[in-house]
Amino acid sequence: MMKNLTLLLLLSLAVSCQYFDKQVPSKDELLEKELKSINWNEVDEFPTVESCDSIQDKMLNKQCFLDFLVANIQQRLSSDTLKVLYPDLDTISMKVTIFPDSRVKFEPKLNDSLVYGRDKIDSILQARLSDFPKIKPALKRDIPVKTQFMLPVVLEVRK
Repeated sequence: MMKNLTLLLLLSLAVSCQYFDKQVPSKDELLEKELKSINWNEVDEFPTVESCDSIQDKMLNKQCFLDFLVANIQQRLSSDTLKVLYPDLDTISMKVTIFPDSRVKFEPKLNDSLVYGRDKIDSILQARLSDFPKIKPALKRDIPVKTQFMLPVVLEVRK
């Protein structure tokens, strides 16, 4: 009985040694595999502002942030200057870029009928949006990254 037990133990040790013979992948292979697994088109954490920080749900946080952007831009552009100069202008498509260092850049995308007033509109927008509230940049693997959004901004005239 003891011989059988010893033989069984030796046999199991011989078989288990095969587990130690597996080759460890090289660091280049591991890096390549990791890079392929990363979705470079999505961020891990969306940009945010202080008022949205407490929201844990990723989609609700994103919506809070976009609502904040649109509301802030609309509020800052709500004076009648643009409406008086350009009465037919009711909506501006705004390209918003948030850089890793928290800088924000606003670029209006105007239709061709406003080409002659593009510089004037741009200067008004830049003046009104110059002191925009602090935005925390998006994160990818805990590293701040640049993000861009196209937002429709409805212009309202105060009465």
